[in-house]
Amino acid sequence: MVAKSNEARTPQRYRILHIFRAPVGGLFRHVMDLARLQAAAGHAVGIICDSTTGGERGERALADLLPSLELGLLRIPMRRNPHRSDWSCLRTVSGRAVAVGADVLHGHGAKGGVYARLAMGSRAIRAYTPHGGSYNYRPGTPLHRLYMGAEAVLARRTDAFLFESEYVAGRHRTFVGGSERVTRIVHNGIAEHEFMPLERAEDPFDLLYVGELREAKGLPYLLEALVQLRAEGRALRLLMVGSGPDADILRANVDRLGLAGSVSFEPPQAIRTVLARGRILVVPSLAESLPYVVLEAAAAAQPLVATRVGGIPEIFGDAAGDLVPSQDPAALAAGIRRVLDDAPEVLDARVRALSASLRQRFSLDRMGSEVISGYAAAFHARTGRRAVGAPEIVGTRTA
Repeated sequence: MVAKSNEARTPQRYRILHIFRAPVGGLFRHVMDLARLQAAAGHAVGIICDSTTGGERGERALADLLPSLELGLLRIPMRRNPHRSDWSCLRTVSGRAVAVGADVLHGHGAKGGVYARLAMGSRAIRAYTPHGGSYNYRPGTPLHRLYMGAEAVLARRTDAFLFESEYVAGRHRTFVGGSERVTRIVHNGIAEHEFMPLERAEDPFDLLYVGELREAKGLPYLLEALVQLRAEGRALRLLMVGSGPDADILRANVDRLGLAGSVSFEPPQAIRTVLARGRILVVPSLAESLPYVVLEAAAAAQPLVATRVGGIPEIFGDAAGDLVPSQDPAALAAGIRRVLDDAPEVLDARVRALSASLRQRFSLDRMGSEVISGYAAAFHARTGRRAVGAPEIVGTRTA
Protein backbone atom coordinates (compact mmCIF):
# COMPACT_ATOMS: atom_id res chain seq x y z
CA MET A 1 0.00 0.00 0.00
CA VAL A 2 1.31 3.44 -0.91
CA ALA A 3 0.61 6.46 1.30
CA LYS A 4 -0.59 9.59 -0.48
CA SER A 5 0.13 12.37 1.98
CA ASN A 6 -0.76 15.18 -0.44
CA GLU A 7 -4.05 13.76 -1.65
CA ALA A 8 -6.80 16.37 -1.68
CA ARG A 9 -9.40 15.82 1.02
CA THR A 10 -12.84 17.10 1.71
CA PRO A 11 -13.43 18.27 5.29
CA GLN A 12 -16.73 16.40 5.45
CA ARG A 13 -15.13 12.92 5.45
CA TYR A 14 -12.70 11.89 8.17
CA ARG A 15 -10.75 8.71 8.81
CA ILE A 16 -11.38 8.13 12.52
CA LEU A 17 -9.81 5.66 14.94
CA HIS A 18 -11.56 5.25 18.29
CA ILE A 19 -9.19 3.95 20.97
CA PHE A 20 -10.32 2.67 24.36
CA ARG A 21 -9.68 -0.19 26.74
CA ALA A 22 -12.56 -2.36 27.86
CA PRO A 23 -15.57 -3.12 25.62
CA VAL A 24 -17.98 -2.94 28.56
CA GLY A 25 -20.27 -0.39 30.17
CA GLY A 26 -21.30 3.10 29.20
CA LEU A 27 -18.00 4.04 27.56
CA PHE A 28 -18.38 1.08 25.20
CA ARG A 29 -21.94 2.02 24.37
CA HIS A 30 -20.85 5.61 23.64
CA VAL A 31 -18.15 4.46 21.20
CA MET A 32 -20.48 1.97 19.52
CA ASP A 33 -23.16 4.63 19.01
CA LEU A 34 -20.61 7.14 17.78
CA ALA A 35 -19.00 4.68 15.36
CA ARG A 36 -22.38 3.80 13.84
CA LEU A 37 -23.38 7.45 13.48
CA GLN A 38 -20.07 8.39 11.90
CA ALA A 39 -20.05 5.45 9.49
CA ALA A 40 -23.64 6.21 8.46
CA ALA A 41 -22.58 9.81 7.77
CA GLY A 42 -19.89 8.60 5.37
CA HIS A 43 -16.80 8.71 7.56
CA ALA A 44 -14.27 5.86 7.62
CA VAL A 45 -14.18 4.47 11.15
CA GLY A 46 -12.01 1.97 13.01
CA ILE A 47 -11.63 0.72 16.58
CA ILE A 48 -8.70 -0.34 18.76
CA CYS A 49 -9.57 -1.90 22.13
CA ASP A 50 -8.57 -4.51 24.69
CA SER A 51 -8.65 -8.20 23.79
CA THR A 52 -8.92 -9.58 27.34
CA THR A 53 -12.18 -7.99 28.54
CA GLY A 54 -15.75 -7.75 27.33
CA GLY A 55 -16.55 -11.45 27.29
CA GLU A 56 -19.02 -13.01 24.89
CA ARG A 57 -21.34 -9.99 25.05
CA GLY A 58 -18.57 -7.59 24.00
CA GLU A 59 -17.38 -9.89 21.23
CA ARG A 60 -20.90 -10.19 19.86
CA ALA A 61 -21.41 -6.41 19.89
CA LEU A 62 -18.11 -5.79 18.11
CA ALA A 63 -18.88 -8.48 15.55
CA ASP A 64 -22.21 -6.79 14.78
CA LEU A 65 -20.42 -3.45 14.32
CA LEU A 66 -17.58 -4.81 12.19
CA PRO A 67 -19.32 -4.38 8.78
CA SER A 68 -19.49 -0.62 9.53
CA LEU A 69 -15.78 -0.36 10.35
CA GLU A 70 -14.02 0.61 7.13
CA LEU A 71 -10.74 0.99 9.06
CA GLY A 72 -11.25 -2.33 10.81
CA LEU A 73 -11.11 -3.63 14.37
CA LEU A 74 -7.87 -4.29 16.24
CA ARG A 75 -7.87 -5.91 19.67
CA ILE A 76 -4.70 -6.06 21.76
CA PRO A 77 -4.09 -6.81 25.46
CA MET A 78 -4.40 -3.60 27.51
CA ARG A 79 -3.90 -3.31 31.27
CA ARG A 80 -6.28 -1.18 33.34
CA ASN A 81 -3.47 0.39 35.37
CA PRO A 82 -0.12 1.72 34.11
CA HIS A 83 2.13 -1.17 33.07
CA ARG A 84 5.32 -1.72 31.08
CA SER A 85 3.22 -3.39 28.36
CA ASP A 86 1.78 0.08 27.61
CA TRP A 87 4.87 0.81 25.49
CA SER A 88 4.14 -2.16 23.26
CA CYS A 89 0.48 -1.13 22.99
CA LEU A 90 1.50 2.43 22.13
CA ARG A 91 3.75 1.22 19.31
CA THR A 92 0.90 -0.90 17.95
CA VAL A 93 -1.57 1.99 18.10
CA SER A 94 0.97 4.29 16.40
CA GLY A 95 1.55 1.81 13.61
CA ARG A 96 -2.15 1.28 13.06
CA ALA A 97 -2.83 5.02 12.90
CA VAL A 98 -0.21 5.47 10.19
CA ALA A 99 -1.23 2.35 8.27
CA VAL A 100 -4.88 3.41 7.93
CA GLY A 101 -4.07 7.08 7.34
CA ALA A 102 -6.08 8.26 10.34
CA ASP A 103 -7.14 11.91 10.39
CA VAL A 104 -8.58 11.64 13.92
CA LEU A 105 -7.36 9.62 16.90
CA HIS A 106 -10.20 9.76 19.42
CA GLY A 107 -9.19 8.37 22.82
CA HIS A 108 -11.89 7.33 25.30
CA GLY A 109 -11.22 6.83 28.99
CA ALA A 110 -7.88 7.30 30.71
CA LYS A 111 -6.03 4.49 28.95
CA GLY A 112 -7.47 5.21 25.50
CA GLY A 113 -6.66 8.87 26.04
CA VAL A 114 -3.02 8.05 26.73
CA TYR A 115 -2.62 5.92 23.61
CA ALA A 116 -4.43 8.37 21.31
CA ARG A 117 -2.46 11.38 22.48
CA LEU A 118 0.99 9.78 22.67
CA ALA A 119 0.77 7.87 19.37
CA MET A 120 3.76 8.73 17.18
CA GLY A 121 4.16 9.15 13.44
CA SER A 122 0.58 10.17 12.64
CA ARG A 123 -0.45 13.71 11.66
CA ALA A 124 -3.96 13.07 12.98
CA ILE A 125 -5.68 15.42 15.42
CA ARG A 126 -6.01 14.01 18.94
CA ALA A 127 -9.46 14.11 20.56
CA TYR A 128 -10.13 13.00 24.12
CA THR A 129 -13.32 12.01 25.96
CA PRO A 130 -12.48 11.05 29.59
CA HIS A 131 -15.77 9.29 30.56
CA GLY A 132 -14.88 10.13 34.16
CA GLY A 133 -11.72 8.05 34.21
CA SER A 134 -8.84 9.60 36.14
CA TYR A 135 -10.98 12.64 37.01
CA ASN A 136 -13.06 10.48 39.37
CA TYR A 137 -10.24 9.93 41.88
CA ARG A 138 -10.77 11.70 45.19
CA PRO A 139 -9.01 15.10 45.22
CA GLY A 140 -6.04 15.33 47.55
CA THR A 141 -5.09 11.65 47.33
CA PRO A 142 -1.69 10.64 45.93
CA LEU A 143 -3.30 8.88 42.96
CA HIS A 144 -5.39 11.94 42.14
CA ARG A 145 -2.32 14.17 42.15
CA LEU A 146 -0.42 11.67 40.01
CA TYR A 147 -3.15 11.34 37.41
CA MET A 148 -3.91 15.04 37.25
CA GLY A 149 -0.22 15.65 36.65
CA ALA A 150 -0.33 13.14 33.81
CA GLU A 151 -3.45 14.81 32.39
CA ALA A 152 -1.66 18.19 32.44
CA VAL A 153 1.20 16.75 30.38
CA LEU A 154 -1.16 15.01 27.95
CA ALA A 155 -3.26 18.18 27.57
CA ARG A 156 -0.41 19.65 25.56
CA ARG A 157 -0.89 16.87 23.01
CA THR A 158 -4.68 17.25 22.84
CA ASP A 159 -6.35 19.04 19.93
CA ALA A 160 -9.94 18.64 21.14
CA PHE A 161 -11.42 17.94 24.56
CA LEU A 162 -14.89 16.45 24.06
CA PHE A 163 -16.07 16.19 27.65
CA GLU A 164 -19.16 14.06 28.22
CA SER A 165 -20.38 16.21 31.11
CA GLU A 166 -20.06 19.67 32.59
CA TYR A 167 -18.93 17.94 35.76
CA VAL A 168 -15.81 16.38 34.20
CA ALA A 169 -15.05 19.59 32.30
CA GLY A 170 -15.16 21.42 35.63
CA ARG A 171 -12.81 18.90 37.25
CA HIS A 172 -10.41 19.43 34.35
CA ARG A 173 -10.48 23.21 34.78
CA THR A 174 -9.95 22.93 38.53
CA PHE A 175 -7.21 20.31 38.71
CA VAL A 176 -5.49 20.51 35.31
CA GLY A 177 -6.12 24.09 34.28
CA GLY A 178 -7.58 25.97 31.37
CA SER A 179 -6.72 25.05 27.82
CA GLU A 180 -6.40 26.94 24.58
CA ARG A 181 -7.46 23.76 22.78
CA VAL A 182 -10.92 23.17 21.36
CA THR A 183 -13.30 22.25 24.16
CA ARG A 184 -16.85 20.93 23.83
CA ILE A 185 -19.42 19.45 26.21
CA VAL A 186 -20.94 16.55 24.27
CA HIS A 187 -23.54 14.78 26.38
CA ASN A 188 -24.24 11.11 25.79
CA GLY A 189 -27.22 10.65 23.50
CA ILE A 190 -30.31 8.45 23.67
CA ALA A 191 -32.06 6.90 20.65
CA GLU A 192 -35.74 7.53 19.97
CA HIS A 193 -36.75 3.90 20.56
CA GLU A 194 -35.39 4.13 24.12
CA PHE A 195 -38.29 6.43 25.02
CA MET A 196 -40.83 3.69 24.28
CA PRO A 197 -42.80 2.43 27.31
CA LEU A 198 -41.50 -0.69 29.01
CA GLU A 199 -43.49 -3.91 29.00
CA ARG A 200 -43.39 -4.78 32.68
CA ALA A 201 -42.53 -8.32 33.73
CA GLU A 202 -44.87 -10.24 35.96
CA ASP A 203 -43.90 -10.21 39.65
CA PRO A 204 -41.07 -7.66 39.25
CA PHE A 205 -38.34 -7.14 41.83
CA ASP A 206 -38.91 -4.14 44.06
CA LEU A 207 -35.42 -2.71 43.58
CA LEU A 208 -32.97 -3.01 40.74
CA TYR A 209 -29.27 -2.25 40.34
CA VAL A 210 -27.57 -2.41 36.92
CA GLY A 211 -23.83 -1.85 36.49
CA GLU A 212 -20.39 -2.86 37.64
CA LEU A 213 -20.14 -4.83 40.85
CA ARG A 214 -17.54 -2.71 42.61
CA GLU A 215 -17.58 -0.79 45.87
CA ALA A 216 -17.06 2.55 44.09
CA LYS A 217 -20.61 2.15 42.81
CA GLY A 218 -21.85 2.55 46.39
CA LEU A 219 -23.27 -0.96 46.65
CA PRO A 220 -22.46 -1.48 50.35
CA TYR A 221 -24.67 1.56 51.09
CA LEU A 222 -27.47 0.09 48.99
CA LEU A 223 -27.33 -3.14 51.00
CA GLU A 224 -27.41 -1.18 54.27
CA ALA A 225 -30.42 0.81 53.01
CA LEU A 226 -32.17 -2.46 52.16
CA VAL A 227 -31.53 -3.73 55.69
CA GLN A 228 -33.12 -0.55 57.11
CA LEU A 229 -36.18 -0.84 54.87
CA ARG A 230 -36.71 -4.50 55.67
CA ALA A 231 -36.45 -3.68 59.40
CA GLU A 232 -39.52 -1.46 58.86
CA GLY A 233 -41.46 -4.48 57.69
CA ARG A 234 -41.01 -3.84 53.94
CA ALA A 235 -40.26 -7.24 52.41
CA LEU A 236 -38.33 -5.81 49.46
CA ARG A 237 -36.39 -7.85 46.90
CA LEU A 238 -33.32 -6.55 45.06
CA LEU A 239 -31.98 -7.73 41.71
CA MET A 240 -28.33 -6.86 40.98
CA VAL A 241 -27.33 -7.21 37.33
CA GLY A 242 -23.71 -6.90 36.30
CA SER A 243 -20.20 -8.17 36.86
CA GLY A 244 -17.06 -6.77 38.41
CA PRO A 245 -14.07 -7.25 40.69
CA ASP A 246 -16.03 -7.02 43.95
CA ALA A 247 -18.73 -9.56 43.11
CA ASP A 248 -17.53 -12.11 45.69
CA ILE A 249 -17.21 -9.45 48.40
CA LEU A 250 -20.75 -8.24 47.73
CA ARG A 251 -22.15 -11.77 47.87
CA ALA A 252 -20.39 -12.27 51.20
CA ASN A 253 -21.88 -9.00 52.49
CA VAL A 254 -25.35 -10.12 51.42
CA ASP A 255 -24.94 -13.27 53.52
CA ARG A 256 -23.44 -11.35 56.46
CA LEU A 257 -26.36 -8.90 56.52
CA GLY A 258 -28.96 -11.68 56.41
CA LEU A 259 -30.16 -10.72 52.92
CA ALA A 260 -29.49 -14.02 51.15
CA GLY A 261 -33.19 -14.58 50.43
CA SER A 262 -33.77 -10.98 49.34
CA VAL A 263 -30.95 -10.28 46.86
CA SER A 264 -30.39 -12.02 43.52
CA PHE A 265 -27.36 -11.66 41.22
CA GLU A 266 -27.44 -12.01 37.43
CA PRO A 267 -24.84 -11.38 34.70
CA PRO A 268 -24.96 -8.35 32.35
CA GLN A 269 -27.84 -8.33 29.86
CA ALA A 270 -29.91 -6.03 27.65
CA ILE A 271 -30.86 -2.95 29.65
CA ARG A 272 -34.54 -2.60 28.70
CA THR A 273 -35.19 -6.26 29.48
CA VAL A 274 -33.69 -5.72 32.91
CA LEU A 275 -35.51 -2.45 33.58
CA ALA A 276 -38.81 -4.21 32.94
CA ARG A 277 -38.04 -6.62 35.77
CA GLY A 278 -37.77 -4.00 38.53
CA ARG A 279 -40.09 -1.38 40.00
CA ILE A 280 -37.34 1.08 41.03
CA LEU A 281 -33.81 1.45 39.67
CA VAL A 282 -31.33 2.46 42.36
CA VAL A 283 -28.04 4.17 41.45
CA PRO A 284 -26.05 4.55 44.72
CA SER A 285 -22.78 5.64 43.07
CA LEU A 286 -19.98 7.45 44.87
CA ALA A 287 -18.66 8.96 41.61
CA GLU A 288 -19.97 9.12 38.05
CA SER A 289 -19.59 11.15 34.90
CA LEU A 290 -22.80 10.93 32.86
CA PRO A 291 -24.03 7.35 33.36
CA TYR A 292 -25.98 5.75 30.55
CA VAL A 293 -27.97 3.60 32.95
CA VAL A 294 -29.57 6.75 34.40
CA LEU A 295 -30.26 8.14 30.92
CA GLU A 296 -31.73 4.84 29.74
CA ALA A 297 -33.95 4.40 32.79
CA ALA A 298 -35.15 8.01 32.82
CA ALA A 299 -35.90 7.93 29.08
CA ALA A 300 -38.05 4.82 29.59
CA ALA A 301 -39.93 6.54 32.46
CA GLN A 302 -38.52 4.08 34.97
CA PRO A 303 -38.85 5.26 38.60
CA LEU A 304 -35.34 5.69 39.99
CA VAL A 305 -33.41 6.80 43.03
CA ALA A 306 -29.90 8.14 42.40
CA THR A 307 -27.14 9.92 44.29
CA ARG A 308 -26.17 13.54 43.69
CA VAL A 309 -22.72 12.87 42.21
CA GLY A 310 -20.85 13.72 39.01
CA GLY A 311 -23.00 14.54 36.02
CA ILE A 312 -26.21 12.94 37.35
CA PRO A 313 -27.66 16.38 38.29
CA GLU A 314 -27.13 17.40 34.64
CA ILE A 315 -29.40 14.53 33.61
CA PHE A 316 -32.10 15.39 36.16
CA GLY A 317 -32.04 19.10 35.35
CA ASP A 318 -34.89 20.85 37.14
CA ALA A 319 -35.62 17.61 39.03
CA ALA A 320 -32.12 17.43 40.59
CA GLY A 321 -33.69 18.10 43.98
CA ASP A 322 -34.94 14.49 43.91
CA LEU A 323 -31.35 13.18 44.14
CA VAL A 324 -29.94 11.94 47.46
CA PRO A 325 -26.49 12.34 49.08
CA SER A 326 -23.94 9.61 48.43
CA GLN A 327 -22.40 7.40 51.16
CA ASP A 328 -25.58 7.77 53.22
CA PRO A 329 -27.70 4.61 53.56
CA ALA A 330 -30.38 6.45 55.55
CA ALA A 331 -30.79 9.04 52.76
CA LEU A 332 -30.85 6.26 50.17
CA ALA A 333 -33.52 4.42 52.16
CA ALA A 334 -35.54 7.66 52.42
CA GLY A 335 -35.35 8.16 48.66
CA ILE A 336 -36.58 4.62 48.04
CA ARG A 337 -39.29 5.01 50.65
CA ARG A 338 -40.54 8.18 48.97
CA VAL A 339 -40.94 6.44 45.60
CA LEU A 340 -42.61 3.41 47.18
CA ASP A 341 -45.10 5.60 49.06
CA ASP A 342 -45.90 8.09 46.28
CA ALA A 343 -49.41 7.97 44.84
CA PRO A 344 -49.22 6.20 41.44
CA GLU A 345 -50.45 9.25 39.54
CA VAL A 346 -47.87 11.52 41.24
CA LEU A 347 -45.00 9.12 40.51
CA ASP A 348 -46.15 8.65 36.91
CA ALA A 349 -46.27 12.39 36.30
CA ARG A 350 -42.79 12.88 37.75
CA VAL A 351 -41.07 10.15 35.73
CA ARG A 352 -42.81 11.17 32.51
CA ALA A 353 -41.76 14.78 32.99
CA LEU A 354 -38.13 13.69 33.35
CA SER A 355 -38.41 11.50 30.24
CA ALA A 356 -39.80 14.39 28.21
CA SER A 357 -36.98 16.63 29.42
CA LEU A 358 -34.36 14.09 28.31
CA ARG A 359 -35.91 13.86 24.87
CA GLN A 360 -35.16 17.54 24.37
CA ARG A 361 -31.64 17.53 25.82
CA PHE A 362 -29.94 14.18 25.11
CA SER A 363 -30.37 13.42 21.42
CA LEU A 364 -28.25 10.72 19.79
CA ASP A 365 -28.06 12.72 16.55
CA ARG A 366 -26.94 15.81 18.46
CA MET A 367 -24.16 13.82 20.10
CA GLY A 368 -22.90 12.65 16.71
CA SER A 369 -23.01 16.08 15.08
CA GLU A 370 -21.32 17.81 18.03
CA VAL A 371 -18.42 15.35 17.99
CA ILE A 372 -17.85 15.96 14.27
CA SER A 373 -18.11 19.71 14.93
CA GLY A 374 -15.39 19.31 17.56
CA TYR A 375 -13.13 17.52 15.08
CA ALA A 376 -13.72 20.25 12.48
CA ALA A 377 -12.92 22.98 14.99
CA ALA A 378 -9.69 21.19 15.93
CA PHE A 379 -8.62 21.01 12.27
CA HIS A 380 -9.44 24.69 11.87
CA ALA A 381 -7.45 25.58 14.99
CA ARG A 382 -4.49 23.55 13.78
CA THR A 383 -4.58 25.37 10.45
CA GLY A 384 -4.51 28.67 12.32
CA ARG A 385 -1.44 27.58 14.26
CA ARG A 386 0.48 26.73 11.07
CA ALA A 387 2.58 29.28 9.27
CA VAL A 388 0.62 31.36 6.76
CA GLY A 389 0.85 29.74 3.34
CA ALA A 390 2.11 26.37 4.58
CA PRO A 391 0.35 23.36 3.06
CA GLU A 392 -2.09 21.64 5.41
CA ILE A 393 -1.66 17.87 5.69
CA VAL A 394 -4.29 16.26 7.92
CA GLY A 395 -3.33 12.66 7.55
CA THR A 396 -2.49 10.07 4.95
CA ARG A 397 -4.67 7.81 2.95
CA THR A 398 -3.80 4.38 1.67
CA ALA A 399 -4.56 3.37 -1.89
